[in-house]
Amino acid sequence: MEEFDDYITLSALQHYLYCPRQCALIHVECLWAENRLTAEGRLLHESANKPQVECRHGVRTITAMTLSSAKLGIVGVADVVEFKAEEWGKRPFPVEYKRGRPKAHRADEVQLCAQALCLEAMFNCRVEEGALFYGQIRRRQGVVFDDELRTLTLKTIHATRAMIRAGHTPTAEYQAKRCDACSLINLCLPKLISKRRDVENWLRGQIAEEL
Repeated sequence: MEEFDDYITLSALQHYLYCPRQCALIHVECLWAENRLTAEGRLLHESANKPQVECRHGVRTITAMTLSSAKLGIVGVADVVEFKAEEWGKRPFPVEYKRGRPKAHRADEVQLCAQALCLEAMFNCRVEEGALFYGQIRRRQGVVFDDELRTLTLKTIHATRAMIRAGHTPTAEYQAKRCDACSLINLCLPKLISKRRDVENWLRGQIAEEL
């Protein structure tokens, strides 16, 4: 079994699927900036950021639970993990808090699935499902950890680790909806870099025509 001395965080997986360049800026170049969206997300998490255990209506709830998997080389913190009181340690149910609403991409689901993989390693059990709680709609969205999502999660872990190990920051590819919402846009400069690359490609084309 491979031993890891470079554990990657669960949040890095979400960053990678949202945008590999964003992931590299945060986890390779150690850059960060906050905007309104990240501030709202931070405030949403504060309610679950203090480690504590409580039991209500037959459900034991643990907040800010540290998770890890030595086999996969991943580590992080679950916002909430729930257990039915009579099944302590047998059926963990992870819940991740997110601002906004459900998204078309699967970055949030992969982050949650990675939490489930950690819980499986820690409790030696099968975790079948969890939930994402979205702040805008104020309700949970169930997530089933099927084979497709598990495979995507494992591939994302591998790709994220490979990029971070290589110390590689991908080139910017400007996409308005994604980039304009990113708190790192002024550090990433996707419009400027994309325009510069367009000019370079045009010059190469002109040179190739003259040869």
